[in-house]
Order: sequence, then C-alpha cells, then structure tokens
Amino acid sequence: MVERSTLTGPLCAEVKAFLDELARTASPATLDAYRRDLAALVAFLAEREIDDWRALDTVLLRRFLGEERARGLAPRSLARRRSAISRLADHLVAAGRLPHNPVALTRAPRQPRHLPRPVDVDRLKHFLETPHDGSPLAVRDQAMLELFYSSGLRLAELAGLDLPDLQPERVRVVGKGGKPRQVPVGRHARLALEAWLALRETLAARGEVALFVGQRGTRLGHRAIQQRLALIARRRGLDEHLHPHRLRHSFASHLLESSQDLRAVQELLGHANLATTQVYTRLDWQHLAASYDAAHPRARRRPAPENDEEPS
Repeated sequence: MVERSTLTGPLCAEVKAFLDELARTASPATLDAYRRDLAALVAFLAEREIDDWRALDTVLLRRFLGEERARGLAPRSLARRRSAISRLADHLVAAGRLPHNPVALTRAPRQPRHLPRPVDVDRLKHFLETPHDGSPLAVRDQAMLELFYSSGLRLAELAGLDLPDLQPERVRVVGKGGKPRQVPVGRHARLALEAWLALRETLAARGEVALFVGQRGTRLGHRAIQQRLALIARRRGLDEHLHPHRLRHSFASHLLESSQDLRAVQELLGHANLATTQVYTRLDWQHLAASYDAAHPRARRRPAPENDEEPS
C-alpha cells in the first residue's frame, strides 16, 4: 500500500508541476494541505494500478471521497480534498491531460457552520490607535495592521504585495485561484503606508520589490506576519488572540453591519460565491432584526390587549 502522505509514482510529475505553480500565490499552509490531499488521491489511484490522469472521472472521485469519509475525515477536510483535486483538474485540463474537470459533477460535503468572531469596533479602534515607538519595524507593522483591516486582505494577499501593486487609493491583490482584484485603501491605512514607505529603504535590500520586508531586507513571510500581529496584540494589551484572518472577519462584519450591502462585501473580499459571504449576515442578528422591525411597515408589533375579551 502506498503511503498517503507522500507523492510517488508516475502521476506525480503533473502534481508537482501544479504545486510549483500554486506556490506563487498560495500560503505555505495551503500548499502543505494541498500536497497532502493530492498525495492521498495519488495513493488511492496507485492502489488501483491507475497511472494515467485520463482515467480520473466522476465515479472514481466519488469512490475516493467516500473512502476518505469512511476513514473518518472531517467534512472541512473532505471539502479541502475536493477543492485541491478540482484545482489540479483545472491544471490538467489546461495541460491537455484531461478533457474536462470531473469534480464539477461531485457534491461538496456539507460543512458545519462556525461563525467568525470579529473584534469589537471600539476595542479595535483603540488597539489600532495605540502609540508605538516609531521604529521602522513598528511603522511597518502599523501599516500592515491598518491595511489588513482597511481592505480585508488575506494573509497570502498582503504578503504577496509588491510596490507597483499599491496605488494612491487602492491596492491590487492576487486572491485564491490566482484571481486579481482591486480593493480600496482607507485614509488611516494610506497614512500608515506613507509613513512606512518613507522608512522602507532603511530595511529593504537593493532591488527588492516586496512592499513589506523583514530585517534581512527580503519579503516578509507569512509566519513572520502572524507572529508580529500576535506580539503587537500582547504589547498593546489586547486580551484576545489576533491573527490576519480575524482582521479580515472584522473588516467584513463591520462593513456589512454599516452598509448592509452583501454584494459589495462579496466583491471586496474576493469571494467567488455569495454563499461564502452570507456567513457574515448571521454575526449580528439582533442588529439586523432591530433594523427590520424599525424599517418594515408590517413588522411592527402592536401591544397585546390587557385582557382576552373580544372588543365590543
């Protein structure tokens, strides 16, 4: 039996080519997860002596996902397995190794709904406005914080930014699936970025195009960004864990609460499906219900009569 955590065999050349391509835009965590997912698929195919990607069809995929479910894989992990295979299949179609993507005819596993918890607006405002020491690293970190919250960027999107991606009032990012989009940059983020750009040359190596660099002068890595955010949260007395996706959740939740424009938030977040964005509509049900009661002409409840007698 082939070990499910390794990539071996005749099918692996295309998988490795796909992963090399994916590495240009995906986070290390996503890359590692996809590598494991595709290694499991390759092992499954090898057990059946399948060594040609053209044999990959919907029936085979359903059998693979069914076996993974029977092994006890959680719905979230199954969904990621399916996503990894779909991305690989798109690569194989483009390379002429598959006539079509068979994943489209499989059903995604039902996901448990975990509601993200945004940071309170006032608490986040106080956190972002807490003074720092003015050092190049502190100025850089402030610019990253403001940009995460201002524009709702993913960790990989912020880490992948180059200097030409930054424009006066917007930033161009490459999202999931290599899809580019442009998002606005708020006033506080612009000011923080201007302060960082004035000091960036004190850290950046010659010829480095990355917007955010570390002490070695090269592009700041994903793990380093996560660690800096956690460190700043502790230093500024934020008594809850802070990570890039938490700031993205806060951006989406606070914007949706103020604007009620789900489509606009979907575009800003770079979600392919509106259903992904709709999770934020459940974050503040009391606020939405109050707005409904106040605005809808037939939503207001009349006070109940003091007794049960019919009016005469």
